[in-house]
Amino acid sequence: MRPMRALILAAGRGERMRPLTNDLPKPLLPAGGQPLIDYHIQALARAGIRELVVNLSWHGEKLRAYLGDGLRYGVTFSFSEEGPEPLETGGGIHHALPLLGPGVFWVVNGDIACDYRFTLQRLPSGTLAHLVVVPNPAHNPRGDFLLADGRIAAEPPAKSTGTTAHRTFAGISVLDPGLFAGVSPGRFPLAPLLRAAAARGEVSGEEHLGRWTDVGTPERLEALDAELKSRS
Repeated sequence: MRPMRALILAAGRGERMRPLTNDLPKPLLPAGGQPLIDYHIQALARAGIRELVVNLSWHGEKLRAYLGDGLRYGVTFSFSEEGPEPLETGGGIHHALPLLGPGVFWVVNGDIACDYRFTLQRLPSGTLAHLVVVPNPAHNPRGDFLLADGRIAAEPPAKSTGTTAHRTFAGISVLDPGLFAGVSPGRFPLAPLLRAAAARGEVSGEEHLGRWTDVGTPERLEALDAELKSRS
């Protein structure tokens, strides 16, 4: 079986992080003594995922220069250039598909911090996506998706043999390129594609109960930095 590849989403402008992102892409913001993106690269490498794609837009040249050839991480990088305007999550993944190859691949948001282990090797039968979800943080109390018996449901199922709950999307997923079949290139979000696939029963899910932070504001970055430094 071909080793899985991974896409780290790093093209966004980081509007909520200004002024910190005026001259720096958000994945290069430091926390605990190293840039946010380093934690993802290290975790993926530990899981044996060594062919990484990084999408670039806002200050993409700085990210490319920092990452280099990947030798110091024990990985290789390919870069998906999006131009001056980021393509959003769905458009960015679609644009990177030629670099990701024909198999299923990991996708990780570059602006989260977590201790998730990337152990899944294949998608469950009959699915096009697998989402990692987390308990709802204070800034997203209603959650994003409904997790029911290991599946992401568009609506609560009529009969459930286990627990059912809305959870927040962790920004970590395994996707099959078939999720984008018939989709035109351009700028578009990922969520509508996931919800459509979930309505067809084609999305599985799992809940991560470990450490996770959506580093979406300077305050959350500051709190994460303090937490990581206290652990070192």
